[in-house]
Amino acid sequence: MCSKNACLLKGLIWLAVLLATVSCGTKQAVTDTSMPSGSPTKTDAEKMSVFNKVRANEANLSNLSSKIKFTISSGSKDFSVSGSLKMRRDEVIRIQLVPLGLMEAGRLEFSKDNVLLMDRMNKEYVQASYSDVDFLRNNGLDFYALQALFWNKLFLPGEKITESSYKKFDVELPAGSPLALIVHRQGDMNYQWTVDKGTGLIKSVEVTYQSRQYGKTTVDCTYDGFKVLNGRQFPTVISLSMQTEALKRAKKMTLKLSLSSFDTSSDWDVKTTVGSKYKKVDAQDLMNKLLSM
Repeated sequence: MCSKNACLLKGLIWLAVLLATVSCGTKQAVTDTSMPSGSPTKTDAEKMSVFNKVRANEANLSNLSSKIKFTISSGSKDFSVSGSLKMRRDEVIRIQLVPLGLMEAGRLEFSKDNVLLMDRMNKEYVQASYSDVDFLRNNGLDFYALQALFWNKLFLPGEKITESSYKKFDVELPAGSPLALIVHRQGDMNYQWTVDKGTGLIKSVEVTYQSRQYGKTTVDCTYDGFKVLNGRQFPTVISLSMQTEALKRAKKMTLKLSLSSFDTSSDWDVKTTVGSKYKKVDAQDLMNKLLSM
């Protein structure tokens, strides 16, 4: 059983790996899933309506900060810690863990260029570009896909969503159901968003990755507790769970972020500076250690 500090660090590492899996596919061969061309049918019009509602719900903010409760669940064990989430659109996603609200124990930061993982207790850190770590490079981790996940948006790995992007998605409209499924397939990846037909709110996204080397990995992200933020609905609970054949033990873990006390100001530093007292740890060694657990 890990100590509290070890559990915190493991939770941050797991979150990094989990998010890497979600954003896979950037370097995979693209499978054409475009909708048929020509005059749209009534069904195509309904699909486009769902797609437009989803896009209309996207948060219209540049900065978002909140307090968080970070909960790690593995098997029958749960561990929670307080902290904060800070996001600046197209620049950074930062998660800070602060037990009892007293002192920061760990930090995970995604920027456009690299990933930073800090262990404040042991004065160690990992900082690497996405291409420096085999696991991340091979799975094509993409900052914009991660950003979309946290901002409750649709995404296409390696691309920005535009008005014509709907052609790369398929929309399934189950008869009699209030929900629609938006699907995108790319190489070995399958992305499926569950959306409320009426409101266009994204309720969940399921990502499945089939690897010849690591087997099948499935990541589920669900959104709940929506509240109005700057005129748009935004989730206050983001739950991510991963089930994988890649690890010898702990094949399933769930991470939940409960958000509160939103702040949309830009009065915070976007770049973390690592102090001279910190020792740099090799990113690949850290990933290999996790994958062998």
